Amino acid sequence: MRKHFKGFWLPCDQYTNPVSVTDEMIAQAEQKLNFKLPRSYIELIKTKNGGIPVNSCFPTTVPTSWAKNHIAIEKIRGLGGEEGIDSEDVRSIDEDWGYPIHLGFVICDCPSAGHDAVMLDYSQCGRNGEPRVIHVDVENPDQPKITVLSKDFKTFINGLVNCQEFED
Repeated sequence: MRKHFKGFWLPCDQYTNPVSVTDEMIAQAEQKLNFKLPRSYIELIKTKNGGIPVNSCFPTTVPTSWAKNHIAIEKIRGLGGEEGIDSEDVRSIDEDWGYPIHLGFVICDCPSAGHDAVMLDYSQCGRNGEPRVIHVDVENPDQPKITVLSKDFKTFINGLVNCQEFED
């Protein structure tokens, strides 16, 4: 386990694929998704293949559908299995919900039962670049509301804070 991810994950394995991530899995996922995965995401899922982070809130400077100053995530998706970023079923569900999957793919589910999620957005960097991280609210699927969270995935995971910081 990499030192900088020590203590990152909750011990719960509810959303963790028990299969350890391999370079072959990464190559297959990139081919299936037609997007290059960020190195920081690969480093993270090699420590645990998806799951619930200890710090699961991300501060925002604008109100979102979740709160006036932050979003919350329920889990970070790993590779493979029924809930991985490369699962055909998950991609189909994301598309049905109205997520703009032409931009990239959902990387984190939010606790709103499908009405919002966190995505990697490749629209500005191309399929092989370093995607920014966006929050997408699909309450109105004809016009999803997009909020830019961070310039890249590393900044996003480093910016996660404990949700207790937002309790009144």
